[in-house]
Parts: sequence; C-alpha cells; structure tokens
Amino acid sequence: MKKHILNFITFFAFVSASLAQTNPSITQWIQNNDGTTGRHYVAGNSTPIDDSILANVQSVDYSADWVYVTATGVPSYITGPFQDGNPSLATDQNAIYKISLNPVQNTGTSTSTSGGNIGIFINGVSLFDWRDGVAWNNNTNALCGGPGNPTCPGGPNATQDWNRDAIPAEMDGFDCAKAHPANGNYHHHQNPSAFNLDLLVVSDVCDTYPADGLYVINTSEHSPLIGFAYDGFPIYGAYAYANTNGTGGIVRMQSSYELTGATTRANGPDVSTTYFEGYFREDYQYVAHTEAYYLDEHNGRFAITPEYPSGTYAYYATVDSNHNSAYPYVVGPTYYGTVTGSNVSSINEATTNYDATLSVSDVDENNFSLKVYPNPAQDFIAIQSNLLSQNLKLKLVNELGQVVMQSEILQGSTLSIMETHTLYNGIYFLKVSGNDSAKSYKIIINK
Repeated sequence: MKKHILNFITFFAFVSASLAQTNPSITQWIQNNDGTTGRHYVAGNSTPIDDSILANVQSVDYSADWVYVTATGVPSYITGPFQDGNPSLATDQNAIYKISLNPVQNTGTSTSTSGGNIGIFINGVSLFDWRDGVAWNNNTNALCGGPGNPTCPGGPNATQDWNRDAIPAEMDGFDCAKAHPANGNYHHHQNPSAFNLDLLVVSDVCDTYPADGLYVINTSEHSPLIGFAYDGFPIYGAYAYANTNGTGGIVRMQSSYELTGATTRANGPDVSTTYFEGYFREDYQYVAHTEAYYLDEHNGRFAITPEYPSGTYAYYATVDSNHNSAYPYVVGPTYYGTVTGSNVSSINEATTNYDATLSVSDVDENNFSLKVYPNPAQDFIAIQSNLLSQNLKLKLVNELGQVVMQSEILQGSTLSIMETHTLYNGIYFLKVSGNDSAKSYKIIINK
C-alpha cells in the first residue's frame, strides 16, 4: 500500500509539474543559455562595448502560486547612448522578480501604477509607467522633481495636479530601443521596438547607433507576449485579434485615451510650445468605445491570445497609426488586477526550476519570420526576426559558395545589420540557421 501511495504521489507531482510548465508565466521568459552578455554604446563611438554582464533571464523557478524570475535587467540588444546627459548605464540589478501564477481581478478601487518597476519584460528588463518624476509646482510656477529641479511639495512620490509624461519629455534620452536607465535600472516606459522600425521615425538615434528592441511589429500577425505586469497579467505587443474571441483578423490595439483639447490648465501652465498638449499625463481623458479593439481604462482587455486559447486579461503596448507610442503606453494609469508582484531579495519557499533547454521545440524554417531588406541592396542589408528563443547564425555566401560575411541575431534580440558596401555587385545567398533548422534567401547587391 505504501508503495502504491508513493507511486501516486510521484505521478501527481509529475503531472502537476507538467501542467505548471504549460503556464506562459513560467515558459515564456528568455533564458540565457549561452552566456550572451550585454553591450552598450558610448556617445561618439558607434562600436558597442561589451559590459561583461549576462543578458536576459538567468533562472526561472516556480511554486504552486508564484514564479520567480532571476535577471540582471540587461538586454541582449545594445543599450545607449543616452544623449540627454544621463550619466547612468544599464547595470546588473541582481533582481528576483516574484509574479503571481494565479492573477485575479481587483474588484475594489483600482490600484494606480507608481514610479519605478510596475512589471517585467520577458528578457528581464524593467517596465515603468508613463511618469518621469517631474511635475508642475503651482506655488512656484515651475517644474519640480527630477534632476536639476527642486523637490515637489510632499516629496518625490507625491502626485501633483500636473505630472509630466516621460515619453515626449525625455525623447532625447531614449536609445534606439526606446529605453533608458535610472540609477542603472534600464527600463522601457513604452512599446519596446526600435525607433527606426516605426512608420514615422521620431528619433534618429538608430542612424548613428544601430540597435533594436524586444520585438518587431508585424501588422499581419498577433504580436508576441512580451512581459508581465506586477498584478500577474500578461503584456502583448501592439497587434492582436480584432475580436476578443480570436476572430476578425489582426488589427492594431487602440488606446481609449484622448487629448482633451483644452488650451488652459487650472493650477498649471497653459498649453504652449514648451508645455504642449500631451506634455502632462492629465492632458488625456478616457473615452469608452464599443469596438473590441479599443482597450479599457487599464490599457487592456479580456481576450483569446495564442498563449491563452481559453482567454485571459492582457495589457497591450499601444501605438498610433504611425507605430509611435500611444498613451498610456503599456499598463496604466491603473492596474486591472490585484498587485502582488515585486522585486524580492530571496526565494523563501520550495520551488521547481524551469529549464528552457528541456522544453519541446517546434521551430522550423517558417517560424523564423524574417524580413531582409533592402533587396536589391547597396550599402547594407538588415535582417529582422521575431524569433526570441534562440540565436540565429547568419552567413552571406557568394556565387562560388564562399562565406564573405558572418553575423548573428542574439537570443532576445531582433536585428542584425550587414555592411555590404565593400562587396562586389552580384547575387549572394543569406543562409540563416537556428538550433534545428535553416533557410536561405537570395540577395542582390547592386550599387
């Protein structure tokens, strides 16, 4: 009898572990399996510097209720430079993020997002909300908070009548991936795809310091799961199914927040060239819509997604029709769920380690989702991929079968640039290989 009980317990534990490992909160993190390290640019030098800090996520451990994600907070895509005088670089955060495996809706008063971390992307990089800690002090008729400004009334965490939106205000300080550090904590406030991939490019930082982001927007595919908020609910990219039941094709998820159109601000500066509409978070108002692709006041909706075929509440990294970031950007200004996630100092319960290298892979050449452009090419070719879970090896081969150039797209990165200006005109073949599959592309160089 004891033997049968022991066998049953062992079987139950195996089944429980197997079921747990189908939970995207456990399986979707980009684990660093090959020692990839972060890199950064220094202003004036377009050659990246190796940080010798492991990139992406180092470990994923879970219990019945929680997943613990150990990460440095440094991505595999190149960070910097931050051209607004920010002296900080992306540094190792030695973080352990604790996220609920059983998130629930908050049925009481919604919890407002706050300064600092409000979630975590699947590569271990921090998510901040819309704010940058700067506000308007109506007593002095001047900005307060943040570097170079006096402290706001009530201290740095106090909410004022008018609070600055980080996205337009700090544009000059974002790198190509639309992110920057605060005291070493590298973070995104917004959709984490590269500036130069937007339909209307609002920052030219990628021209001098080529880099990329967490994913590439594809208007014909459901955007990938890119992170989790501190209430445990998933975060997706900008495009999803038109209808919440998974039908209707792929459309852009749209924010339900609109500018008020007011030209004056009570207890704040009137709208001007300096304090333009959208400079402060309070310039926006929530306007409910009936269409399923408009999001709620938390910037999310309940819907079927590829990872949640039975449906889940999810947030979306909203962009406008030009793919520029759209307020409230990711999560906010309040959470949908009960906030239980945090950055903890240690794991104080029994857990199981999730080893991504042991998961079943169904990657084939059709999953590369590669874009190679321009083609014909002159001075360069850009290779973009949405495949985040493995490194891709790139070889450019001439008609004689000689490898003339090699590169790679690192796990957790999306882009590689090959400089072709030194190559002769002619036909070449780009050979792309992953862990267990390969694909070739015909490239024409015509200068």
